[in-house]
Amino acid sequence: MTMSQNQSDATIEVSGVGRTYVRGKKSVQALSGIDLSIRQGEFVTLFGPSGCGKSTLLRLLAGLDEQTTGEISIFGSTPRKASARKDIAWIPQSSALLPWLDIRANAALSAMINKKADRKGVSTRRPEDAEAILAEVGLGDFQRSRPDQLSGGMRQRASIARGFAQGAPVMLMDEPFSALDELTRDALRIRLLELWEHHKKTIVFVTHSAQEAVLLSDRVVVMSPRPGRISDIVRVDFPRPRGWELTETPEFTAKVAEVKQILWSAWKGDE
Repeated sequence: MTMSQNQSDATIEVSGVGRTYVRGKKSVQALSGIDLSIRQGEFVTLFGPSGCGKSTLLRLLAGLDEQTTGEISIFGSTPRKASARKDIAWIPQSSALLPWLDIRANAALSAMINKKADRKGVSTRRPEDAEAILAEVGLGDFQRSRPDQLSGGMRQRASIARGFAQGAPVMLMDEPFSALDELTRDALRIRLLELWEHHKKTIVFVTHSAQEAVLLSDRVVVMSPRPGRISDIVRVDFPRPRGWELTETPEFTAKVAEVKQILWSAWKGDE
């Protein structure tokens, strides 16, 4: 796969990407030979346990780090240029809300930054209505609350709303539900699916849960042990919109088992 072959119909192009870190006298290769093409409006999950390089790859896509080898293109530009144009929204593991602002102000913050960038001619992205998106995630009655007045799940919903309100066409989500209890995670997965169906962003999502990956994704990218490589890419063809009832079907269970088997085979082969 070359960059030129796929740029015409892909939002994100990753070709031959590797990342090596130098720590003292030692070099640690985190990623090697990553090739990946993601279409506009696609929901793609990077799946694997801790240490396989999935969060490293996400940081490269966000322009927060730079690859050692290979190329990354987002809308035909480097990640840092795409980020400067406000083409990318980043949603971290923690909510990262500003404690002195209420939830509405937190959700609108990125949108306000985008407006300033638009006036300077840096970005043409139009922010979305933060209040409306907060209502979509079930926080319509809590917009004047500060982060310390909300539960962990509510704070994470506010963080997701802030990302969608930014108006960026690409959203990078680094295990946003990992610190939450099981019931809250389940509820937020469905909320995220509803938001994605409505706004049709291109989402790259990191998780170590096979069930989460299959429920959310159009494709699941299964990562191998360090140095992280793509072991396989599993297409998930379940119809949308998807609800929690999908997880109770034999077909869903079989797809989760398929994803896990690819992972186990990759890790066993590395022993």
